[in-house]
Amino acid sequence: MMEINKRNARQWSRLGSRGVFGLALTDAAADHADLMALSADLGNSSGLGRFQAMYPDQFLNTGIAEQNMIGVAGGLAKEGYNVFATSFAPFIAMRASEQVRMNLGYMELNVKAVAIGSGIVMGLLGNSHYGIEDVSVMRSIPNLTVVSPADCAEIVKTVEAAARFKGPMYIRLTGGPDNPSVYTEDYDFEFGKAITLREGRDIAIIACGTMVYQSLEAAKELAAQGIDATVVNMHTLKPLDTATLDKALEGTRAVITVEEHSTIGGLGSAVSEYLAPKRERPPHLSIGLPDKFVKAGQYQHMLDELGLLGPNIAQSIGSFMHSLDMPISA
Repeated sequence: MMEINKRNARQWSRLGSRGVFGLALTDAAADHADLMALSADLGNSSGLGRFQAMYPDQFLNTGIAEQNMIGVAGGLAKEGYNVFATSFAPFIAMRASEQVRMNLGYMELNVKAVAIGSGIVMGLLGNSHYGIEDVSVMRSIPNLTVVSPADCAEIVKTVEAAARFKGPMYIRLTGGPDNPSVYTEDYDFEFGKAITLREGRDIAIIACGTMVYQSLEAAKELAAQGIDATVVNMHTLKPLDTATLDKALEGTRAVITVEEHSTIGGLGSAVSEYLAPKRERPPHLSIGLPDKFVKAGQYQHMLDELGLLGPNIAQSIGSFMHSLDMPISA
């Protein structure tokens, strides 16, 4: 088991999401002889170079054929293997969505579909490689657990837990090298159990993936404006932890969801769907990627332009609160 501490967190942060995923899966293979890793000709890009070298009989490169890869993964799962199948987010979630629907959702086979480079981290490769709508597709498939780890340490936790988990899952990896750390020490992690990182009395910020760190940064900025924010890491988007959500919303004036995904169909939609039938619910601001194909660029520049860095998020929340004309606690 990989130890979560400040030193490792710094190293993992520099390595980035994909590299840490590969390290975690290689570590998990030592305890799971039935574990198989599949790649659509992206072994090194998925951080699986070391895994392939150490466990050559447990690695398959299916080529640039994601639909076939999911079919092969399903067949291996039926034979009792614990399968992790990887590719870039739009290819595994969109191109192979029918195969994911039938083999993972309908047949409930023990396959973890791992989307590398989700969100807009693929930068200059452009919209063909962005994962902007993958959660909306995967979340709509019955029986599929959907997870979006907050940082590299949580990727380690997710892989370890997923290797023990029996059933289909979609794991969404966001962020790249120099991925900011949320966790620098060990903590309890369980699928379907959100984690409250900061408690406040005015608003609740519910975030996932890279936006957990950015939301914590936004909370610091908001505190200087007199807005006290709760921040929740909703790492599991399906099933949604409604108990933690309810607790976070007690007495709050607004709920804000933040995600590196389209505002249609992702975390914001999941929260809205849950809150809609309630007679009393707080106003909801959904912050995420716009409903359009965005201009390609360097990752950090794009996050800034699209309002997904901490100061941008704080500004959007501040404007929203002012528009509601709601008094803030002293």
